[in-house]
Amino acid sequence: MNPLRSHEAQSFTPESGMTRQVLAHSDELMLVRHYFEQDWVGERHSHPHHQLVYVVKGALRVEVGGKTFDAFAGDSFIVDGGVQHQAAALEASEVLDVFTPVREDYRDLVK
Repeated sequence: MNPLRSHEAQSFTPESGMTRQVLAHSDELMLVRHYFEQDWVGERHSHPHHQLVYVVKGALRVEVGGKTFDAFAGDSFIVDGGVQHQAAALEASEVLDVFTPVREDYRDLVK
């Protein structure tokens, strides 16, 4: 399998203040990069996918299952599938998300 080059990944803007790139993925795993502008606030939501989050740069305020914490560059955390969560960018941020199983709604964007 050939690697997906970062500069070849298509960017999407699913909402104001957020840019998404679907990176490498298989039938079981998906790597997604998100860029958030300062003061971006995401919708509270849940999905059946387990999500591992790594903050590459910046700072987020995160609420997972009723608990709120700040996550900074170098921090990581897990959101279990089915758990309500929300994030807001305290400053311009870059985040890597790993989802399992693969998010078909995101994969459909790059077909």
